[in-house]
Amino acid sequence: MLEHLIPVLAGTLAAATPLIFAGLGELVAERSGVINLGVEGMMLIGAIAGFAAAADSGGGALAGLPAGAVAGALAALVFAVLSLSMAANQAACGLALTIFGIGLSAFIGQHYVSFSLPGLQPLDIPGLVDIPVLGRIFFHQDAVTYLALISFGIVWWVLRKTRLGLILKAVGEAPDAAHAIGYPVIAIRYGATLFGGAMAGMGGAYLSTVYTPLWVQNMVAGRGWIAIALVVFATWNPTRLVLGAWLFGGVTILQFHAQGLGIAVPVQLLAALPYLATVVVLVLISRDKRLLQLNLPASLGKPWLP
Repeated sequence: MLEHLIPVLAGTLAAATPLIFAGLGELVAERSGVINLGVEGMMLIGAIAGFAAAADSGGGALAGLPAGAVAGALAALVFAVLSLSMAANQAACGLALTIFGIGLSAFIGQHYVSFSLPGLQPLDIPGLVDIPVLGRIFFHQDAVTYLALISFGIVWWVLRKTRLGLILKAVGEAPDAAHAIGYPVIAIRYGATLFGGAMAGMGGAYLSTVYTPLWVQNMVAGRGWIAIALVVFATWNPTRLVLGAWLFGGVTILQFHAQGLGIAVPVQLLAALPYLATVVVLVLISRDKRLLQLNLPASLGKPWLP
């Protein structure tokens, strides 16, 4: 039993990595009062940009991840200009960005269909990898999975322990008051939105250069929408977001192992499990309106101009 469980749990961390990147980026953006529904599009743009950079330069993930982050940030910049500077509807701009990302990635990606990349080998952390059970789960992962966990620690620390985190919360809760005491609300929201785009792009690049190191059209496969749902599931708390990403990552990886073990469940149902889990969790969370209202940024999704 244990020898079947360890690969599932180890695979869960890798499957959750793109959700952690994209989810943390969206959480920071929403903390500032900006809801960007274009996470799926930014992840796709980051995926094709990262794959193209890795394939053309020969640098692998080392070149692909920064390229994906830059591409995601540029896509988020377009969203920010429309929704922040021009006060356009944030939901509509985000949906348009997703549609644009799907089309752009498909157009550019047609030239890379036959390419594949070497990927990344797992890194063993000396001393820790030898811990029974836990060592093989947590300390035998690729470098980007460790980077996602480091990113979580940094985001948690900034939001909970620094003045920047308090300013971000003030801008998301009461932009008029923050502006009145001298904080540049639009500039702060720009920064949070671009950070969210860079993180989403990095999550997409991880998918195309490390997790599945080849290009497949629409390979993000709804993970951007799950990342947005994770932010609500976590009630804008980074720790709960990572736990939720592991939950959904586990459901995703479980379908592959279930198929390999020959469990008599239709393949279509197994493939739908992560999305069914998303719906179920959102329904359960939405029933606790008090918890949502306590943590929901008061100005989320509302256009604001000085």
